[in-house]
Amino acid sequence: MPSHPALGSPVAPPTARPTWRPVHAVWLLSLWLAVAGNLPLWLRVYDLAGTPAQRVALFGGFGMVVLGITAALLSLLAWPRVFRPVATALVLVSAFNTHFMRQYGSVIDPTMLANVVQTDVREVRDLMSWTLPLTVLLVAGLPLWVIWRRPLALRGWLPQTGRNALGALIGVVAVVAATLLTYQDLASLMRNHKELRYMVNPVNTVYAASRLAMDQLPRQVQALKPVGEDAQLGASYAGQSQPPLLMVVVGETARAQNFGLNGYARNTTPALARWQAEEGLVNFSQVQSCGTNTKVSVPCMFSPLTRTQGGDQTPEHENLLDVLQRAGLAVLWIDNQAGCKGVCARVPNASALDLKIPGLCDGGECLDPAMLDGLDERIAALDPVRRARGVVLVMHQMGSHGPAYSHRASVDRKPFLPECTSTTLSDCPPEQLVNAYDNSIAYTDHFLDLSLQWLKAREQRGAFQTGLIYLSDHGESLGENGLYLHGVPYALAPQQQTHVPMVAWLSPGLQQRSGVGVECLRAQADMPISHDHLFHTVLGLMDVQTRAHDLALDMLAPCAAAYARTNEALRGPAS
Repeated sequence: MPSHPALGSPVAPPTARPTWRPVHAVWLLSLWLAVAGNLPLWLRVYDLAGTPAQRVALFGGFGMVVLGITAALLSLLAWPRVFRPVATALVLVSAFNTHFMRQYGSVIDPTMLANVVQTDVREVRDLMSWTLPLTVLLVAGLPLWVIWRRPLALRGWLPQTGRNALGALIGVVAVVAATLLTYQDLASLMRNHKELRYMVNPVNTVYAASRLAMDQLPRQVQALKPVGEDAQLGASYAGQSQPPLLMVVVGETARAQNFGLNGYARNTTPALARWQAEEGLVNFSQVQSCGTNTKVSVPCMFSPLTRTQGGDQTPEHENLLDVLQRAGLAVLWIDNQAGCKGVCARVPNASALDLKIPGLCDGGECLDPAMLDGLDERIAALDPVRRARGVVLVMHQMGSHGPAYSHRASVDRKPFLPECTSTTLSDCPPEQLVNAYDNSIAYTDHFLDLSLQWLKAREQRGAFQTGLIYLSDHGESLGENGLYLHGVPYALAPQQQTHVPMVAWLSPGLQQRSGVGVECLRAQADMPISHDHLFHTVLGLMDVQTRAHDLALDMLAPCAAAYARTNEALRGPAS
């Protein structure tokens, strides 16, 4: 042993810091992610496989596919200064995905990832539960400890490039071989259960993030295409005695199945039933949403494009509010949700979060009736020239937003008890979960009742000719087929997430003005309609003349046309 030259004492040679060979780190981590990071996927595959032999084939073949894809991805990233931060992110993403897929039956696609990006503190808080940190610890704890315990061994860039490319090639070969060996079972499984492709961690998030970036980034630097540049107000505005005021209530997470007016066993809509019997409110029973989440559905509702034309994509065009404002009307958006998703960006808007109303606004969020507080003053503050012509007021509800359904109604308005108070929905007895959700629907009924009373009072004062359209943005799953909440890709979504409630009420003054009577409205009540109709229906109801108005998608156009024909017949031939 060498000695110190001055003291003559022995000195131990320095020991090299232990390192990982990149190939070992890549394949060990890939194996962990393929197994522990994909527990919801394997549980789903187990349920879908019919026989023990099929389970063996699917677990073996599909497992090798997942392992090979993950290893190919990690091999390309196996650089000493890149691997650890990237691997950490992928491990944590897999852990969080595992929790939410297992807890709510959700899948990770570009739309779901966009929802995550646009979420707010309230939504994050509602999704927190004791099982989340436990799942993250169990899935991510061990691999993170191993990743950060040892760095990758340093090699020259040329040898490392070759090794990384070889590792990626081996991963691809494993995918191809596994697919060929189990093609029959694997092809049948993926063809019949397309949701599985969105359950493969962490590849689902990498794919979703890539698609989201390619879709949204180019559009964000492009100016919106104008719509309705020829928009102008129709003949009904000439010499009007009172301007029209239309309230459009954008519902949140209400599904038609639990709406009392649609024949639900429980009377969740007693106030609306009274308005239907006594005041001419009309319920539309066959309405389909444009998407299964707010980020898609709200812009699509106000888009000039139908869903098949691309209305469910990142908007490239102006929307209904732009056209109404261009025609000269006053427009106001009041939000009690996580924003208007860009729809209200060019019109006056306000947030209920700014209100501090005792009993209605507690814990950083407000119950929906808070949006009616000070509403006269908000309308009075709009441009007086526009306001004198007419007003379109949009109210974006908190509605039945989950998973904290028990927070969506005041304590004195919960007819269905006991209710689920947990955000871990799978832990709740099914009947208590339904109770909590039905209470939120009943509270929407209460809010709509208050809104209708407010509108009727303004009509009676002679201030406005009033009307209301309520339409939910999407529905909700309450445990059916193991699904909770919403956001399932539209092609795979159950009807609970796409069949939504809608009602309309027009005051006598607005009926006379528009030519849309109650009896004709009721004749349209059971016709199949969708979010595609809202843009054109509002333009028609507000008598905005523009080539952007498609009569075929204006669900009230037959009523207005019949009214016009009747008046023409009464006037007789021109002299």
